[in-house]
Amino acid sequence: MSIYQNILAAIDLNEEADKVVEKAHQIALQNDAKLTLIHVTDPLSYAYGGDIPMDLSAIQKQLHEHAEQRMSAFVQKHNLSDANQLLVSGHIETEVHRVANELNTDLILVGSHGRHGLALLLGSTPNGILHGATCDVLAVRV
Repeated sequence: MSIYQNILAAIDLNEEADKVVEKAHQIALQNDAKLTLIHVTDPLSYAYGGDIPMDLSAIQKQLHEHAEQRMSAFVQKHNLSDANQLLVSGHIETEVHRVANELNTDLILVGSHGRHGLALLLGSTPNGILHGATCDVLAVRV
């Protein structure tokens, strides 16, 4: 019997995500589990706090299209055509938790920089994902 059936890998589509997705793919193969990749983009309104009196929807659309292209290239690079791919916009911890619950995820993988000291162990994003998750979380050192 496999330990995990639904695995969610939170990636940021850069070189550091390679280690996360390689580990996620390895665990998925070992457990005959379904693998889903998620990339979360911050809405421009988060970055500017809504203080800019202009419509940012065209720029937001371009950012999403760029993320789609990067996700496609990332998936192709890692031969993960069988993995589900999600591009969502919002607060990363909130969106990862929401999607994990929707997919009945039993393992979330996230990249973490190895820093010294207990307080710096995970970093703010992996720490936020860990503390709100209802399943196992594996922090992959990048």
